[in-house]
Amino acid sequence: MAENEHKAADAEIERLLDELTLEEQISLLSGEDGWSLPAVERLGIGKLRVTDGPNGARGNSAPQNGKPSAAFPVGISIGSSWNPGLAEAIGAAIAQEVKTKGAHVLLAPTVNIQRSVTNGRNFECYSEDPELTATLAVGYVKGAQGEGVATTIKHFAGNESEFQRTTISSVIDERSLREIYLRPFEDAVKVAQTWGIMTSYNRLNGTYTSEHGWLLSDVLRQDWGYDGAVVSDWYGSHSTAATINAGLDIEMPGPSRDRGAKLVSAVQEGEVSRETIRERTRAVLLLMQRCGALFDTKPLIERSEDRPAHRALIRRAASEGAVLLKNEGELLPLADKGQTIAVIGPNAKHARIMGGGSSQLIPHYQVSPWQGLENRIGSDRLLFADGCTNHRWEPLWHGDIRVDFFDNTRFSGDPVHSEMISEASAFWEHEFAEGKVEKGNFSARLSGIFTAERDGIHRFGLATAGYGKMYCDGQLVANAWDGWKAGRTFFEEGCDEVIGEVELVAGQTYDIVVEFKAKQNILMKIAALRAGIGFPMGDEAISEAASLAAKADTTVLFIGRNGEWDTEGSDLDGIALPGRQDELVRAVAKANPRTIVVLQTGGPVEMPWIDDVPTVLEVWYPGQEAGNAIADMLFGDVEPSGRLAQTFPRKWSDNPAFSSDPAIYPGVDGVVTYGEGLMIGNRHYESARLVPLFPFGHGLGYTQFALSDMKVTASGEGVDVTVTLSNNGPRSGASVAQIYVRGPVDSGIKGQRYLKAFVKQTLAKGEQCTLVFHLPARSFAWFDAEAGNWRVPSGRFTIEAGLSTADIQGVADCEMAKQTLSNSAPTRFTVQYILAG
Repeated sequence: MAENEHKAADAEIERLLDELTLEEQISLLSGEDGWSLPAVERLGIGKLRVTDGPNGARGNSAPQNGKPSAAFPVGISIGSSWNPGLAEAIGAAIAQEVKTKGAHVLLAPTVNIQRSVTNGRNFECYSEDPELTATLAVGYVKGAQGEGVATTIKHFAGNESEFQRTTISSVIDERSLREIYLRPFEDAVKVAQTWGIMTSYNRLNGTYTSEHGWLLSDVLRQDWGYDGAVVSDWYGSHSTAATINAGLDIEMPGPSRDRGAKLVSAVQEGEVSRETIRERTRAVLLLMQRCGALFDTKPLIERSEDRPAHRALIRRAASEGAVLLKNEGELLPLADKGQTIAVIGPNAKHARIMGGGSSQLIPHYQVSPWQGLENRIGSDRLLFADGCTNHRWEPLWHGDIRVDFFDNTRFSGDPVHSEMISEASAFWEHEFAEGKVEKGNFSARLSGIFTAERDGIHRFGLATAGYGKMYCDGQLVANAWDGWKAGRTFFEEGCDEVIGEVELVAGQTYDIVVEFKAKQNILMKIAALRAGIGFPMGDEAISEAASLAAKADTTVLFIGRNGEWDTEGSDLDGIALPGRQDELVRAVAKANPRTIVVLQTGGPVEMPWIDDVPTVLEVWYPGQEAGNAIADMLFGDVEPSGRLAQTFPRKWSDNPAFSSDPAIYPGVDGVVTYGEGLMIGNRHYESARLVPLFPFGHGLGYTQFALSDMKVTASGEGVDVTVTLSNNGPRSGASVAQIYVRGPVDSGIKGQRYLKAFVKQTLAKGEQCTLVFHLPARSFAWFDAEAGNWRVPSGRFTIEAGLSTADIQGVADCEMAKQTLSNSAPTRFTVQYILAG
């Protein structure tokens, strides 16, 4: 925007601030409903609308509802791409989706650090490393805001686990905060100039982040110069004057609990100044102006646009993020020579495309691995067996299910509203039942039939945010009513699944009824349920899978987790594969040595069978094109070019946050202490002398790369690192050149290895390129909390160039002079490259 346009825009906002009454200004500081701020019709101010992300734009709805949207790869897949250009393209595409949903603001990206391997939201984050996360965040933000859609980078800050996340206090020293947990936010502000930031639910060093003056004013606005808007996570505001005075601009969702008339009274009583209200309103108006909402009075129209360009991007992004962990004997890529393939595993015929929680959406379509292989080579040469299950909760009861709503909690009188649903899953958060019931004062009865496909014991599972009972032919089989207590479903607002068992007869039809009564929840006031009916698999299923594998030329085994395990609101209890999947792998690999394991998880898993299989490919949750993209990679149409953005430990107890002290993880007495300090990620494994299963930055391809000719030269206040990257293999491919810095052992950096620069480069067979990385002085600095600034220690630094932390191929030293850096000093590396034959 030109200078004159800036002045005109500023003048327009000041005019509106002058014309808005105090009550109107305050109305803009909290939501009108779940997904919008109120309009001020008197002045022509429109309604600001937001939508959840970050792997798609769901629109004005709860996770299980709404119009279909494009489902993009999850955060850890983008992180594993090591490609900020890809992140930018995805950000731009999702912004285009935001517009189809009539929204102006995207609640994304998620840039919290993967501190542990059991964080339920690990899948939504990019990396264990702050610099990699920051670089990808900058790309995503620039992509989305380049389309005129505001990003709301989240969750600011210290939300690295889901255990008691709405109340727990994350105790983090300032140096660790500045160097690790705030780094992505710093660059999102300083480099990408994000227009929005969302506070986390948790407390930071004792104070809720939504009312944390040091975080929101001292660091964010003063140190970094942020001029955008700060919004609470949904129901993450806990006070009136404290949040406003600390720097929280918007309370969500609406109707307001802490603002409105309460805030008017706080101003009248002198607890909040009128100038503070004006300042907060200015931030909101600026956000609206930037994303085109200020005078947007068009009615809300949500559309579903299945764009070919988005399909292609999702398919490409899936392979860029997939990591080939092991490939002995070069079993991949498969040669399409008419061989028979056994397709085995609980994820084979299920499209595992996203994690659970607020990032969920209804995709335009979803392609399972089986469908992808069928699309690629047909079904005649494919054999199939489940082998075992990997669900966390019993599979949803599907059918023609009638829901009757009552405007009381006693099922009294006639239903005030009835509707049909196709699965026994409900999330009643905002307006529902055509507005004929109140969220905290209603009951509902679900009724339908279930036809058993097999003889034997069936498991009936019920989880509720509220009180519930499940009946089969009038018999109570699952009681989530009597003795109800909060568990780990529905963002910790629901109980853990209650299980009952009933013997059913194949072909027989049973009447199923679920009764639900709403309750007043402490924080989010969610009313929700899920009811499932499952049939356990036993030894015979594994034996059948092994027999099938023995008949095939090649076996592809699709295992891992799904969005029930990798989900917002619930951490994992460990990283062993759920169910009997480890047994399945061993049995299948013994039956057929040509076994390819395709993992779909939201983070690391233990692999006690790793020596029994030649090939392992981790594809994460890659979006709606999952099966097609997997087939592309298996047959070598494209190369899996991802590199691990999070270290895979050999066992859960090896990871940085694991401790015999529960105060370190998951937390105790409402406090979680980040006692490992700076020793997270790859630095933890090195300092603890633990050899990981697969190191940070690791990933194979279908060709071979090497680094050579490394040199380091002084350049301004930093250095230039020059290295040659060569493709010495049989085909075109991509690799990631990684630059690490080790500081003087006797300095504040203490000789530990820090990622400071990287680039993903595609080269043809026999091609090489010269890479020149410029590392600014900040790449050699540590944060001195006592002095409140960044310092470069004098002394000798070691710079390493490698293809992973375990594959360092070049080492050089450089001398740095002591420096104290200003807050405006560059934080980012730059890279240039010159191609050679």
